[in-house]
Amino acid sequence: MSWYTGSGQAPADGKAATLPPSLEKRYRHPSGYRADQGLIDAVNVALQLGQPLLLTGQPGTGKTEAAYSIAWELGLGPVLKFESKSTSVARDLFYSYDALGRFHASQRGGDVDALAFIRFGALGKAILEANPREAVAHLLAPDAPHAGPRRSVVLIDEIDKAPRDFPNDLLNEVEHMYFRLPELGNVQVDAGADMRPVLILTSNSEKNLAEAFLRRCIFYHLPFPDPERLLDIVHARLGEAAGASRELIVQALEVFARLREPQAGLAKRPSTSELLAWLRLLTEGPMKAGAQGLRDPRLVAPTIATLVKTVEDRPQAEHILRDWQAGA
Repeated sequence: MSWYTGSGQAPADGKAATLPPSLEKRYRHPSGYRADQGLIDAVNVALQLGQPLLLTGQPGTGKTEAAYSIAWELGLGPVLKFESKSTSVARDLFYSYDALGRFHASQRGGDVDALAFIRFGALGKAILEANPREAVAHLLAPDAPHAGPRRSVVLIDEIDKAPRDFPNDLLNEVEHMYFRLPELGNVQVDAGADMRPVLILTSNSEKNLAEAFLRRCIFYHLPFPDPERLLDIVHARLGEAAGASRELIVQALEVFARLREPQAGLAKRPSTSELLAWLRLLTEGPMKAGAQGLRDPRLVAPTIATLVKTVEDRPQAEHILRDWQAGA
């Protein structure tokens, strides 16, 4: 790892440095996702009942990636994602309307057709694409892409970040899969039962969701994987690199387990996703581990930032690693 030296010297030839390609995209492909039996059952129940699936669990346990796995295995195309924010309102999930832009256009004598100032959100697009193009052509620009009629997977990520009223304001629309556009004469768009979008919601449980909303969902809490399943996840995500690095993976899982022990005292214990990022560093490229594996302190020191994310945890994590390297 020598792209950045901290010396303050720019390249002598004036050319940009050749940086390594990101390993993230290749390793996050949904074909490498491994669901536990509880998640498999919950997904199939949600599909049979046509209800949203609400996933909770510790950060990094695969809640968001589950949606991409479902879409991949069912052949439902790209996931339509809505990222919840503290400013989100229910309408944003279906569409946004630029009223100010329309006003300025009218002042300039420009186009004041309300449709030109509407942008459809993740669930709005999914409901539109559940219909044949001719059925919703009056809501689409002439050159707007439309893949319907088709079913889509819609991901509402980290719904607990949104205001409390956000899920409450979605009750009827999510249950019956429709939305209205008051700006276009209150026209209503519905998704038929045979093309109903598959709705996946994730939550880090930062705030409680209303009971009325929970009643309309299938719920599953992703547990932290046990050692056997964790090893299966590692092999699925790393592929050939895992087969060539068996001893290193055993070492990494030992260290990871120690860092996660309650007696380790870390305020923020490393997650599965952070373990996988660490292993990517250790099995590929300039950071690839040598014969000593993790027993080599020169290898571990520059990579520990992948696992440890607070100032307070760093000294304790380094102490745990030194003890492990010494065989304690």
